[in-house]
Amino acid sequence: MKSKQIEALREGMHDFAQSVGNLMVESFHYLALFGIGGITAWASVVAFLGMLEKGHITVDDILLLFIYLELGAMVGIYFKTNHMPVRFLIYVAITALTRLLISDVSHHHRPDMGVVYVSGAILLLGLAILVVRYASSRFPSVQAPMRLGREQEREAGEA
Repeated sequence: MKSKQIEALREGMHDFAQSVGNLMVESFHYLALFGIGGITAWASVVAFLGMLEKGHITVDDILLLFIYLELGAMVGIYFKTNHMPVRFLIYVAITALTRLLISDVSHHHRPDMGVVYVSGAILLLGLAILVVRYASSRFPSVQAPMRLGREQEREAGEA
């Protein structure tokens, strides 16, 4: 009789600790997402105001705003789905490399091997998106089952 009470107390303590741990992890998760989203919005507003202050807007500036837009979209998607879309990271990388390429060519006015390297990197990232999209349509991810409690795990194991 005593051992059943002790076991029940142990399971209750375990469930409580797991609940508190989950609460702390999810709290940090949402706090970090709010922080990243806020910083992204702030950076985009500061960049936009800098463009207005400068008096003219270049293609570099527009591409920078697209980078901020993609980062904001990533935060929003992560908020809604709890999944980090790898494709959006690749889109950000492509946009950043395109911005670098345009900036390099417009400032130096001479093509060199750097242009070829950056163009090759953009091509590789484009192929990576193709592979990721094909893989996700061909091999969709399976939703992980919800965590079972100790009692449900034992019943599932016995079945």
